[in-house]
Amino acid sequence: VQLQASGGGSVQAGGSLSLSCTVSGRRASEYGVGWFRQAPGKERKGVACIYYRHDYTYYAESVKGRFTISGDNAKNTVNLQVTDLKPEDTAVYFCAPVRSTGWGECHLSPLREWSSWGQGTLVTVSS
Repeated sequence: VQLQASGGGSVQAGGSLSLSCTVSGRRASEYGVGWFRQAPGKERKGVACIYYRHDYTYYAESVKGRFTISGDNAKNTVNLQVTDLKPEDTAVYFCAPVRSTGWGECHLSPLREWSSWGQGTLVTVSS
């Protein structure tokens, strides 16, 4: 399976962007998919995940109410709508398969064996 993030850009504080994670090799609805971000000099952290076969989503507190994760079964993508952006949202954003429970909940933690992070997509927010 391969996941490729796209859609980043440069915006002013308060702006919005639509990020897309294109999944190939497997149906995205069959497992949990998460968005992560890594700011300069900081560790990569999870911001949102979805297990849309089970209609389950989860958000980090820092983005709750501003970011919306969704799945597009026709396009086999997992999208992240980011709104009311703040300078502290500046980071490279990645998508990856995440740990999930047997009853359809996802966690903001990548699969232990996942290493194909790719280049991600850069979001830059200016004040």
